[in-house]
Amino acid sequence: MMNDEFIPYFAVIFTSKRTEIENGYDDMSISMEKLAKQQDGYLGLESARNEVGITVSYWKNLEAIKSWKQHTDHIIAQKKGRSDWYSWYQVRICKVEREYEFIL
Repeated sequence: MMNDEFIPYFAVIFTSKRTEIENGYDDMSISMEKLAKQQDGYLGLESARNEVGITVSYWKNLEAIKSWKQHTDHIIAQKKGRSDWYSWYQVRICKVEREYEFIL
């Protein structure tokens, strides 16, 4: 719900195409989500997967995003992603200046 005191935040949009290799992907995905939730500045996550996977994580500031990118366990997951799980990915970092929603 939008209000007059909206504080901008950041979104990291991770778009990817998977390989056929499973090799622990689901377990690592669950582990990374749990770990991200424990990081200072983490605000939330949304994810969808069909032909292209899209995961959007939300962060308080750019420093929190940098800290998450450099987390030891996250670095391990990144390396495994490049070697096994993804044939392609793209990362976008965006500042969210405003938001609104509709709920029936």
